[in-house]
Amino acid sequence: MILQFIFGTILIAITVIVHAIALEYLIKFLEIVAPKIRMRFSRHWKMITITFTVIGVFCANICEIWLWASFYYFVGAQGIQDFETALYFSTSSFTTVGYGDVHLEKDWRLLGSFESANGMILFGWSTAFIFDVISKLYKNDHYGDKAKD
Repeated sequence: MILQFIFGTILIAITVIVHAIALEYLIKFLEIVAPKIRMRFSRHWKMITITFTVIGVFCANICEIWLWASFYYFVGAQGIQDFETALYFSTSSFTTVGYGDVHLEKDWRLLGSFESANGMILFGWSTAFIFDVISKLYKNDHYGDKAKD
């Protein structure tokens, strides 16, 4: 059981670092690209910027799911036959869906719970990030006024 805590803690730390780096690069990307998008697509620039934001955050989450799946596969976690199964289990755990059709054996099953907690926190962080970007995009808009863009 202690080994599961150690591996879980390491994987959570790695995914948090990956998430922080990804969001930092995404902010820098948006600071450079958003003004260009606004000039090129003046009418729909916010929608395009939000789309870039959501896709960027989604890609970060996908990378984190793949990290967990790679771990399960490379350590030969019992209950994981191939990489596709590892990825499927990781995705259902990270998203907290947890279908239950694939499960880890006793020596590894606590990690699935750790991954679910990790995913819940990182999805919350992702949601807050997207909300912050959207808030900044609409900060100076006045609802009810005629659109200027």
